[in-house]
Amino acid sequence: MSSTTDTSGAANGRATIAARTLRTDRWWLPPLATFVALLAWVVYATVRAFMQQWYYVADYGYLTPFYSPCVSVGCVPEASHFGQFTPDVWWLPYAAISLPFLLLFRLTCYYYRKAYYRSFWLSPPACGVAEPHARYTGETRFPLVLQNAHRYFFYIAAIITLINTWDAIIAFGKPDGGFGLGLGNLILVANVVLLWGYTLSCHSCRSSVGGRLNHFSKHPVRYRMWTAVSKLNARHAQFAWATLVSLAVTDFYVMAVSAGWITDLRIVG
Repeated sequence: MSSTTDTSGAANGRATIAARTLRTDRWWLPPLATFVALLAWVVYATVRAFMQQWYYVADYGYLTPFYSPCVSVGCVPEASHFGQFTPDVWWLPYAAISLPFLLLFRLTCYYYRKAYYRSFWLSPPACGVAEPHARYTGETRFPLVLQNAHRYFFYIAAIITLINTWDAIIAFGKPDGGFGLGLGNLILVANVVLLWGYTLSCHSCRSSVGGRLNHFSKHPVRYRMWTAVSKLNARHAQFAWATLVSLAVTDFYVMAVSAGWITDLRIVG
């Protein structure tokens, strides 16, 4: 029995199908939605990072994570918990020592790679859809070869998350003494919890905790830690998106209170 199927493309590793895809669903919606969401967040975060105002609420000690740690000589002294040593110029964010590393941590994140490879580079835009690029070199060439540095950015991001945690804790103390609790405190704490979820669910964290072990039975503590991190790792994509939302909400709330657009809802003090 003879077959009329053309298999000449098998040697090239791909079936000889003229159409870019045989999918009939709206496969383009997820990458489009991701593109719009990521672009909107990047635009908002960039504008806020360079505004150099409305980042601190002196009455309640609220500091937006976009300006933490605030190390510019132009920072409000009360917001500069780690000193002031970078110049106050318009092109340098007040949190210049943290923002670049946080950006690199997310850019090299395994989930975000998938997200922006598909939505911005169309490489590929969806499963079963051919990418428009003629050549594919993976992450073997500059600048994508730098994705391998993700582990080191994770360590720095963990330190910065500790700083964000400290910001949230000290905000419970009123500038004139005593304890204070407002809606801003709850927002700051919720944001920190989500940031820890994203940081600890990172693939590099999972590898650091349980990697290079030949026998888990000989390392019961690390095995329990690896098991816990593995459970978080299964939700890494959700944490990735949740933290983008929480960061924007936290920053906007602090900005709105600092600018006087709204007043903080006080619960205690």
